[in-house]
Amino acid sequence: MKRLLSGFLAVLVLAMVVLFAGQAQAASFVKFYDAVEQMFSAKHDFTASGHVIKVYLSNAAPDQAADTIKTDLAEITMTNESNHGAGGCDIQNTLSETTGTATVAGTDCVFLASGTLGPFRYVVLYNDTQTSPADALLGYWDYGAAGVTLNAAETFTVDFSTSILTLQ
Repeated sequence: MKRLLSGFLAVLVLAMVVLFAGQAQAASFVKFYDAVEQMFSAKHDFTASGHVIKVYLSNAAPDQAADTIKTDLAEITMTNESNHGAGGCDIQNTLSETTGTATVAGTDCVFLASGTLGPFRYVVLYNDTQTSPADALLGYWDYGAAGVTLNAAETFTVDFSTSILTLQ
């Protein structure tokens, strides 16, 4: 893929919808600047047999220019979350290509509160497998200043729809 990308203009489209208490909430995706260089340096393998890509919840304000790895952006305490521990949810990423357009898809992630969970404002996408840099940040979705707090038995679903990102 690295060779393929070197001669073409790449367009990256990321999409995600989140369901909270049965209501769809759209959020804007923001890429970390370093993620672009990392993608073109072949640091990320989005194939199913490649790297584990995850999402986690954060209430810390990201710095798009300075944050590069997971330890730069704190995860919320996950002790009251029943489906995923620290580190977040594996999106079970897959990669497909049709007529020169590569699409990364993923399985929806459901965060289930066993007590009060949050608040959190950001859903952060990162590469859990990459070791250089370790746990490289890819981007995040911002849910606004009010953030989200779950009560016991409430869920927060990260719904990737038909794709997470597209490169054409």
